[in-house]
Amino acid sequence: MRGVFDQPALEARLKELEEEAAKDNFWNEPKAAQIVLKEKSIIENKLKRYKKLICELEDMEALKSLAEEAHDNQSLIEAEQGFIVLEKSAKRFELEALFTGEADSNHAFLEVHSGAGGTESCDWASMLLRMYLRWAEANGFKTEILDELEGDSAGIKSSTVHIIGENAYGWLKSENGIHRLVRISPFDSNAKRHTSFASVTVYPEVDDDIDIKIEDKDLRIDTLRSSGAGGQHVNKTESAIRITHIPTNIVVSCQNSRSQHANKAEAFRMLRAKLYEQELKKREAEKQAAENDKSDNSWGNQIRSYVLHPYQMVKDLRTGFETSDTSGVLDGNLQGFMNSWLSGERVK
Repeated sequence: MRGVFDQPALEARLKELEEEAAKDNFWNEPKAAQIVLKEKSIIENKLKRYKKLICELEDMEALKSLAEEAHDNQSLIEAEQGFIVLEKSAKRFELEALFTGEADSNHAFLEVHSGAGGTESCDWASMLLRMYLRWAEANGFKTEILDELEGDSAGIKSSTVHIIGENAYGWLKSENGIHRLVRISPFDSNAKRHTSFASVTVYPEVDDDIDIKIEDKDLRIDTLRSSGAGGQHVNKTESAIRITHIPTNIVVSCQNSRSQHANKAEAFRMLRAKLYEQELKKREAEKQAAENDKSDNSWGNQIRSYVLHPYQMVKDLRTGFETSDTSGVLDGNLQGFMNSWLSGERVK
């Protein structure tokens, strides 16, 4: 961890930012000031977490040493368990230290779209959505489903989720791409094996201090009735909003609130985020990987395969990481895949 985390460099940068924030004319340009304060907050949080891990490690080492001297087996067991927990925390921190992208620390929007295959793909899309909601819950992120279109018979055709928490985009950007499922279909009376596809797209929420210009003449805004099986997100008035950005053909929609104004505001946030992601991709074109490209939801474009029959295996086709714990993965245990992808990013 010490080899990856450059404490002196971060402390030097923090000092520069503190000096900048102390200037009399600091707030003359509010947007620039917000950028400085955001970077300052991120660095302070990293240093705080790093120092906390170091202190906890030193405490565990002291406990282990004292237990060995006193032949205290119970304290030795406690120390060993503490080292296991610390190792997991240190590994996560080490990977998050690699988040150097402009938007890695931001909240994220995650979209799931079913591919070709009708009911099978719609059901697969709903399984993926559940997987990401479970992952977010297990890792302390808040989630809010902003828009969802149900399948004709089962599952979903599409869903958009707002994932709220520091580094949400940094972690989830590894999930961009096509996900392939092989299983015995629960919808096939002949119990035949089926292959289904669904796409996952992740893009960062845009901070208010980032200037994204959107012209009214470039927009088409439609109001429509919310869809779904019922509940708090569905009503009989035309409160759902769909916005089309004509120059880029980007379409966003939101039906989360009963208020048309609230849905419109959220849809604009999503649109700004997508336009920002597009700009990031242009500036970092040489670093783009195949998983960030929009592609057909079909064979040959997938980033990960989930095989439930004739054997149990989930394999990432970019990194080679695989596991036979398919139920654990579908229940949100994605850390091994994310860790492997991020570690690979470090050496590129």
